[in-house]
Amino acid sequence: MKNPLLLLTVFIFNCLLLVSCTKEDTLSATDNSSVAASASIDAVNELDIQTGTQVSFEKLTSRNTGRSLANLCATVIMDPVTTTFPKTFYVDFGTGGCVTNGITRKGKLKITFSNYITEIGSTMTVERLDYSVNGHKVEGKITYKNTTITVPQWTRTVTDGLFTDAKGDVYLNSGSYTVKQTAGVSTPTLDDNTYEIIEGTHTVTKQNGAKITLIVLEPLVKKFTCDYVSKGKLKVESTLLNGTIDYGNGDFDNKSTYTQNEIIFPITM
Repeated sequence: MKNPLLLLTVFIFNCLLLVSCTKEDTLSATDNSSVAASASIDAVNELDIQTGTQVSFEKLTSRNTGRSLANLCATVIMDPVTTTFPKTFYVDFGTGGCVTNGITRKGKLKITFSNYITEIGSTMTVERLDYSVNGHKVEGKITYKNTTITVPQWTRTVTDGLFTDAKGDVYLNSGSYTVKQTAGVSTPTLDDNTYEIIEGTHTVTKQNGAKITLIVLEPLVKKFTCDYVSKGKLKVESTLLNGTIDYGNGDFDNKSTYTQNEIIFPITM
């Protein structure tokens, strides 16, 4: 996805602006900051999982990902060096910042593989070490576990998530999604892969107790080479905020909509 963090952040702030301009007092009174944080957190999680998948293919199997790790402008090393699993890699973006597609990342990702991620039962664990994305500090762990039954499938679980935005506001976060691969299974590259997030929830709680939950309503379709989520819906829930994000019908464009109380807001990222 092109600029995934920026895409979702721009979307959610546009959404909040439109909501705040309605005449419904309950909406304008809502603490919407957790919604913006949730969108950013979800985008960073996707970004880090994609990085882990690239490391798996290039470093463990020497296969072409379609988007080389060299394009990350980061240093990737195995530590300790071993020929047996588990294997741990550090993706180091440096302390000065490493910019790719307009996204600035600092610090390190520690990525540990129990086995090849294509093996049933294997796990890929992503940990953040003094890590930030576009000025937001990100902590916590993502566990990506192969739960394949008939088609390739993984669960993506976030634990001990902590997101500190540029203003210093802190958000606890956790959740789990189920991801299925629906295309590109039989080929040796990543660039023809299509993934669908078919179910799951992600919850973000602000330090003052404000809480937001995103729930998969319709599978979110993501192609490895596509810059945007091209299809699917998320339900947004909190005490006062209840709406739906719709990513469209499959077009690879930068448009989506947010609907609440039968009011549709067109969004262009």
